[in-house]
Amino acid sequence: MPGTVRRVPTPSAPVPGAPVDPGASSSGAAAAVLAHPWAGTSLGAPERWDPAVRAVVDLVLASPVPMALLYGDDLVLLYNDGYAELIGARHPAALGRPAAAVFADVWHEPGAGEVLERAYRHGESFLEREAVLPADRHLVGGEPAVFTRGHSPVRDSTGRIIGVLTVAAQTTQLTQQLQSLSDFAAALSGTLTLDDVARVTLRYAINSFDADRVAFAVDEGGSWRMVRRIRGELLDEADERLPPLWRRAPADSPGPVVVTARSGVPFYVSDGQPLRETAVDRHDQKIRALAALPLRSSVVRGTLAVGYQIPHIWSAAERALLVASAELVGQAAERARRFETQHGTAQLLQRSMLPEQLPDLPRLRIAARYAPGVDGNAAGGDFYDAFVLPTGALGVVLGDVAGHDVQAAARMGQVRAALRALALSDPRPDAVLGGLDRLVSSLGAEAGTQELFVTVVFGVVEADRERITLASAGHPAPLIRRCSERDEPVAEYVDVPPGAPLGLGCRPRTVTVPFRPGDTLLLFSDGVVERRWQDLTAGLVGLAAAVTAASSGDPRALCAAATGAVPGATEDDVAVLAVEHAVKPSRSASMEVPAEPTAPSRVRHWMTAQLTEWRVPEAVIGAAVLCTSELTTNALLHAGTAARVEIDLSAERLLVSVADSGTRGTVTRAQTDTLSSRGRGLGLIEELSDAWGTDPTVRGSTVWFEILIPS
Repeated sequence: MPGTVRRVPTPSAPVPGAPVDPGASSSGAAAAVLAHPWAGTSLGAPERWDPAVRAVVDLVLASPVPMALLYGDDLVLLYNDGYAELIGARHPAALGRPAAAVFADVWHEPGAGEVLERAYRHGESFLEREAVLPADRHLVGGEPAVFTRGHSPVRDSTGRIIGVLTVAAQTTQLTQQLQSLSDFAAALSGTLTLDDVARVTLRYAINSFDADRVAFAVDEGGSWRMVRRIRGELLDEADERLPPLWRRAPADSPGPVVVTARSGVPFYVSDGQPLRETAVDRHDQKIRALAALPLRSSVVRGTLAVGYQIPHIWSAAERALLVASAELVGQAAERARRFETQHGTAQLLQRSMLPEQLPDLPRLRIAARYAPGVDGNAAGGDFYDAFVLPTGALGVVLGDVAGHDVQAAARMGQVRAALRALALSDPRPDAVLGGLDRLVSSLGAEAGTQELFVTVVFGVVEADRERITLASAGHPAPLIRRCSERDEPVAEYVDVPPGAPLGLGCRPRTVTVPFRPGDTLLLFSDGVVERRWQDLTAGLVGLAAAVTAASSGDPRALCAAATGAVPGATEDDVAVLAVEHAVKPSRSASMEVPAEPTAPSRVRHWMTAQLTEWRVPEAVIGAAVLCTSELTTNALLHAGTAARVEIDLSAERLLVSVADSGTRGTVTRAQTDTLSSRGRGLGLIEELSDAWGTDPTVRGSTVWFEILIPS
């Protein structure tokens, strides 16, 4: 029937000595056996073979499994196509020759010739579970193929032993899967979030099981979310760092992954249409064999599923490997769920105590960045703030309350609130810090501890008078990047009288320095410059160099440069606040982007029209629109929420930011490279922008990029 594929039965092998049909064709070892002059060997002419020998030869030549008959005292070789492929270049010269001569290079090694001779001379059967055969061209992933071999004595019609039958079955794949399971466990041990677990699980399962489709699902309260990978998906390095594309499923979904997760009972189909009712595309529709294993966890319900587009028999060994894999995934998912819960609580507490919005002023541009130290799983004591004073000046502050726990975060909230209240009453920096010193002393006495350690720097920025007045209580000196129209940028630390930390009888003194158009002030915590086993001076020099070399004085760009200025990991919190005195007022516009498929297109049209109206150069418009489209797509795909696009144009640069309110994403510090739209966005932004980064907010994250305007 046209269009029907059938399995063709394997024909019986031709037997030496039997009449040969001239129209029939034989190939490989079978043809060589037919043509070999057996009369000149110990086997003798085929027509004189014992019926039992003839039956064994028929079995060998008809079998698809590598088999060989070693006959007589000299163990003359006769074998099939499978065995010929196994021994590689030794075929066809090996036919009719003694095995000791064919395998002379390994015959005397343990488990080689002695085993065959013992089977022949003493009638002892032998099973070798893991054998590496001398077949150099059979390498799998650079390693020799592994086989299970059996050797059995062969008897003639009278019961006399006349040879040895050897059967070899390749077990390389199972051996590799067991090794891969060990690698899988190691990779899962380094995961923190469910996104991480999903990425590692999909990569392992698709490769180890050589599957056409793998899926991972977990419960999400009243529903389920799942992610899959299809064989042949083109994933580059940037794709691997992206948050996975989760799909939602209702709690009562009839899909095998949900049913298995709810029931806790493994699901196996060897041939059918297991995804017929829940298929989302042709990839799901093509799956005929599916195994779904529940995750064994008291905290997370979920499933690991492996599927094939052809019928597949699930062997006992493969089922055991799937169960072991699901156990590992369940343990990792449980750890990830606990971490995400703790991390989310800590981050919510931390960010709720930081300002949700910074002031929007015509001549002062402000940006900040905060990243928790340790593993991101605890609240910290670093804080920043910026607010307009009754005089019209801008108050800026950055401080550090010692500790990485809820108590440190609570004290930080008290200090920040008290500082703003004091500044709104009397904005003089020395008066504000003096009042804070009395507050911290009181808090320490109330808690009965002398270990309440708080450092703060507070400043008043007067743009109309082009000056800043600063005071410090034991905090690192601020940095100013000065950039006039005539000279190259240079960064210098403000010589602020350091003073003692708050609570220790602080008597702060103030200093007033110029703050002209083009200058940018940078306040930072000690986590920016301090590294274990490194001199503090080296960190301060590195920060000044990075700020000097920045492409512009834009606050976002300087915050990004500052947090990456000193190499090496830090266990401390990192907080940065930057204020730029703009040469000219900038123009800004914003757009709310709904979580709809047409949103990126709407953003492109709106942004093109706005930048054209502002007479931005066409080259800048094209690059900015393309980058913004990628970031908007990323926000909608991976945060799953509406977004807000903001553009800010000054004489020197165009700044674009895309903010979302998603709660998932990277949790390790400074991992901004996860931002991309299926792998393209990261490269585009790096190629087309002069600076870019990502900042956490109280309810999500903000991605931004900056493009300099040609003079």
